[in-house]
Amino acid sequence: MRYELYYQPSIQGRGEFVRLALEDAGADYVDVARDPAFGRPGIVKILEDPTVEHPSFAPPFLKAGKLMIGQTANILQFLGPRLGLVPKDQASRLWVHQLQLTITDWVAEVGATHHPIANALYYEEQKEEAKKRSAFFTSQRIPKFMGYYEKILTQNGNARPYLLGRKICYTDLSLFQMVEGLRYAFPRAMAKVEPSCPRVVALHDKVMSRPRIKKYLASPRRLAFNENGIFRHYPELDEA
Repeated sequence: MRYELYYQPSIQGRGEFVRLALEDAGADYVDVARDPAFGRPGIVKILEDPTVEHPSFAPPFLKAGKLMIGQTANILQFLGPRLGLVPKDQASRLWVHQLQLTITDWVAEVGATHHPIANALYYEEQKEEAKKRSAFFTSQRIPKFMGYYEKILTQNGNARPYLLGRKICYTDLSLFQMVEGLRYAFPRAMAKVEPSCPRVVALHDKVMSRPRIKKYLASPRRLAFNENGIFRHYPELDEA
């Protein structure tokens, strides 16, 4: 099956979590907004199409045959078994989905560091509030989330480097993205936290060395972080 991923053309954003799964699996997919044959108008057209049976609130969404699937964690839950990125048993699938939903919460908190009042306002219009929110996020929430995944990996033991143990799942790829994004947005805060989370760092490095991920990261398909996406580097917010 050829998948169609619908997301913004110039940022990694939430769509990147889906891209990483597709890339790691070597799936046949098209990044619609970045493909000249489709383009961004295709996304707007689908979002505004009253005939779409299950419309998405916003990108990312995925077209798989006749299915249109929205919300990052929901897309990954659908793709996981089809891409070999989750086991067959229900207990494991629910556990991976739970871990991914926690990533979803984490991503929302990242976005709130630079837009704590409203997304409709520019960062400069809520800068002072962003400083207060980021101070709490860097000192309390990054260690809390990193520590949660560190605890899971510690319980797995040295011979089981991934969240499920010996075999990678899609949430491992998402955790890699969180570390990458936070290193970009909050390098000083992450430098303080990472020594206490060596297994999360090791997982990040292990994912980064996977052949298809390594090739993807070096390709133009991997967009650079920038100050229009979720992970934004404003030095004044990384003073912890």
